[in-house]
Amino acid sequence: MNDVDFTISSHAAIEINRRNIRIEDIQQVLSRPQQVIAVKPSRNIYQSIVDVDGKQYLLRLVVDKEIPPVLVTVYRTSKIQKYWR
Repeated sequence: MNDVDFTISSHAAIEINRRNIRIEDIQQVLSRPQQVIAVKPSRNIYQSIVDVDGKQYLLRLVVDKEIPPVLVTVYRTSKIQKYWR
């Protein structure tokens, strides 16, 4: 897996800890997202289906397209069909 250089915002760091999201999953989605959705000219959502304790979730990363990219927030949802494009 290629490591992706990115900055984690203070809000994203809080959410990663609060939601117990593995940094390895975040790195994998940033380097090889299953989908990238443009929500603004300067912002994308990177998303992939991940396995957590035998259950599938959609991991969604809100990323500002700066250099390096800034992870604005991150969350996991079981509502895969709602967000899958």
